[in-house]
Amino acid sequence: MAPVLAQSATAADFSNDTILVTILKGAAILVFLLLSVLFAIWFERRLVARFQQRIGPNWNGPQGLLQSLADAMKLLLKEDITVKAADKIIYLVAPIISVFCAFMVFAVIPFGPEVSIFGVVTPLQMTDFPVAVLYILGITALGVYGIVLGGWASGSTYPLLGAVRSTAQVISYELAMSLALVSVFLWAGSMSTSQIVASQENTWWAFTLLPAFIIYIISMVGETNRLPFDLPEAEGELVGGFHTEYSSMKFAWFFLAEYINMLNVSAVATTLFLGGYRAPFGIGLLFDGALDTGWWGVLWFLAKLWLLMAFFVWVRGTLLRFRYDQFMNFGWKVLIPAGLATVVFYAVLKGLSTGPDALLSFGGTVLTIEWRQLLLGVVGGLVVAAVLMLLFPGEDDAKDAKDAKDATGTKRAAGTAKAGTGSAADAEPFDPFAGGYPVPPLPGQKLPPSPRKARVTTPAAAPSSSETTVGAGEDEK
Repeated sequence: MAPVLAQSATAADFSNDTILVTILKGAAILVFLLLSVLFAIWFERRLVARFQQRIGPNWNGPQGLLQSLADAMKLLLKEDITVKAADKIIYLVAPIISVFCAFMVFAVIPFGPEVSIFGVVTPLQMTDFPVAVLYILGITALGVYGIVLGGWASGSTYPLLGAVRSTAQVISYELAMSLALVSVFLWAGSMSTSQIVASQENTWWAFTLLPAFIIYIISMVGETNRLPFDLPEAEGELVGGFHTEYSSMKFAWFFLAEYINMLNVSAVATTLFLGGYRAPFGIGLLFDGALDTGWWGVLWFLAKLWLLMAFFVWVRGTLLRFRYDQFMNFGWKVLIPAGLATVVFYAVLKGLSTGPDALLSFGGTVLTIEWRQLLLGVVGGLVVAAVLMLLFPGEDDAKDAKDAKDATGTKRAAGTAKAGTGSAADAEPFDPFAGGYPVPPLPGQKLPPSPRKARVTTPAAAPSSSETTVGAGEDEK
């Protein structure tokens, strides 16, 4: 286990910054995010095309690099339509909230160490403060208001359902993400982004806090509404989700916010778990740390950032979309309990690492064992025992599983026999429009027959002989 370096980690010094330097930093972040979004769209389309053995965009510009710019101009020149039933003010403000919150996260992300800008020695970071990570969590939680208000203000069914899904999704995965970051706070001894990067001088927290890193990686995909967790905008179920009624630049703002949020969570993972702007260990040792200084830090930061962006694309091209109940069960029943267990484990480990060592005596020989090693050994043994119990169930477990399977088969057969008696046909039809919005039926409820289907499937009645005679007589007259 790596030693804790929080005591020696120092925060970034912004005392030399002038107003001009601060303005330049803000403008550089804005330009970086806008250009990164254009590149990310091209990057994703090319990489997914490579996964699916296609070419991808290759017409506009060399290797299709200008395709993203062409798409942006197309959105800008499209007709701007506002729905009549929409709440006009909130309908317009919602995408602004999303994109504004997305731009604010990079204000506390360190791009590199101290450099000289126009003779001013300053960190490659706009600002920092003792609770910078809490600021990031608050901004990302606030950004969901854009999605919720946009779906509600559209005055339409499918955007409303997408907004409700987004609310539940962000609450679920924001909790898991926060629990993953608590372990970093414990071991780094700070919530300042610059101090957390400084605390990873000897080792990255992704290795020391591997379970927390895995939980964060999963949560960041759910937080950004990306496949396989893009339930608020599931095209197969909700047409387009919360932005169905948006067009032109208002839709482009939502689109821009989604890609900036991907950059945001990737930058947070790079800063808190992957050493930030520090060079990889082998390269850093080879050059005696020379590549950790100056503008080299920007190179390492961007390399780690785009590796995580490639992970987003890889997941999108590999996994299928979850069902909504599977998605929520995974968040509440798997990720959050795993996050709580991780926090408790590393908190105990942190507390014991500062205590006295264990002394074991064997025939006059005293053996000293660190508490961390002892605890890790105990936990490792429990994990191995649990895995063996799952792989090799006992006789009682096998018997219980067989009894449960037999009971399920009997129950299924009984249900089939009951359905054959006509009891299912006697169920009261379910009215999906009773509350104003269409609601899918619950298990056991039955939708009324479709009148359109009845008209299509029922053949027209043949006219009787008397009707034919009367009709013929009237024609003769």
